[in-house]
Amino acid sequence: MKSLFDIPAPAKLNLFLHIVGRRPDGYHLLESVFMLIDWCDTLHFDLRTDGAISREDLTTPLPADDLIVRAARALQQLGGTSQGAHISIAKSIPEQAGLGGGSSDAASTLLALNRLWGLKLSLSQLQHIGLQLGADVPFFLSGHNAWVSGIGETMTPITLDGARFLVVKPVDGLQTQRIFSHPDLKRDTKPATISDFAADAYGFGHNDLQPVAQALCPAVTQALLWCRDQGLNARMTGSGSSVFAQIAENFEAGDHAGFQVRQCRNLAAHPLQGWAG
Repeated sequence: MKSLFDIPAPAKLNLFLHIVGRRPDGYHLLESVFMLIDWCDTLHFDLRTDGAISREDLTTPLPADDLIVRAARALQQLGGTSQGAHISIAKSIPEQAGLGGGSSDAASTLLALNRLWGLKLSLSQLQHIGLQLGADVPFFLSGHNAWVSGIGETMTPITLDGARFLVVKPVDGLQTQRIFSHPDLKRDTKPATISDFAADAYGFGHNDLQPVAQALCPAVTQALLWCRDQGLNARMTGSGSSVFAQIAENFEAGDHAGFQVRQCRNLAAHPLQGWAG
């Protein structure tokens, strides 16, 4: 049986997240930098010749029709293949954390099955599928850290210096829609440029979602205060409940009962960069 094993799906941090406007159709116009980090889920793929798509949860139970299964079925349809796959996943990235775990799983699924099934679809073809699955999926397919704008569809590759980060996830999570639909959400931050960001990459900007998130989820404030007690200036990543801060190489966290805490390094590129086509 042909197999692919140990396929990583890395998380990301939003170094900042500004809302600079809103389209007539209600979609928010964003500016952000998405940065890959070495906190990964691991997916295992085995070829099935009966055309079925099956999934086994090795750690955290997932919904039956999650993004992994939906990505596999969409690729199967577009590629016109009669092959199937059994997918085992060891989840490590928490959900509703603003870390992009589900989108990253979907992207790694598309890249792995494109190779396992011998479809040789191009990156643009995979990104077309990815965009139907979720706004962050094309980023994980792109393979590089990026300045992101528009509604998340416009990505400009950027290079970032290597650094370490502390990521703190409270027990409580946050649903994206609750934040973006909130009447108090700030939607008029002044647009910035890549050169503005480059002048202070790890200190630039803020997260416009954070004040609303703190009102909806007090645990976000608790995580920020805990980071402050560690001497860190943290901010929220994405639209989930996780916060993060840059740390020194010799940083040691204090007691963090009630939080999931992880020290991470950023990645210069996605581990599966170049797998499309």
